[in-house]
Amino acid sequence: MKPLWGIEPLTLTFTSVIMRAFTAVTGVFLMSKVTSISEAESVIMQALWARSPLTAEDVLDALADVTDWQDATVKTLLNRLLRKGAIRARKQGRRYLYTPILARDQWLLQESSGLLNRLFGGRVAPLVAHFSQHRKLSVRDVQELRKLLDEIDHG
Repeated sequence: MKPLWGIEPLTLTFTSVIMRAFTAVTGVFLMSKVTSISEAESVIMQALWARSPLTAEDVLDALADVTDWQDATVKTLLNRLLRKGAIRARKQGRRYLYTPILARDQWLLQESSGLLNRLFGGRVAPLVAHFSQHRKLSVRDVQELRKLLDEIDHG
């Protein structure tokens, strides 16, 4: 039997088939768990989330004010993100256009959940207390937190 999507038939689960089919049809990548994205890779992703599709040169230009990376660095990071399934590439002439597959919201949820779990046992209150004790909360932050709590209390 010929492998489907490059995967041996016995390794396919119902969930993986549905996720791959959804991605093929809609272009939206569903991941049960987001592959770990390094800090450098996240900088590339931020550029792609802001505007895409982009060529490697476009990414380099978009990051010129924030990094001093060379073309080879950007291409290496793009290739890592391709291998991880976080972005896709479409050939256009002699160049590739890169587009994010991984949704920013999905990545943010995993990153923030990981931080909370590692440092604060998955709880938000100790995180807020930590920042409060170290005077990292501005008056505006406190107002926004009060507003969020009020919305939670009163629906």
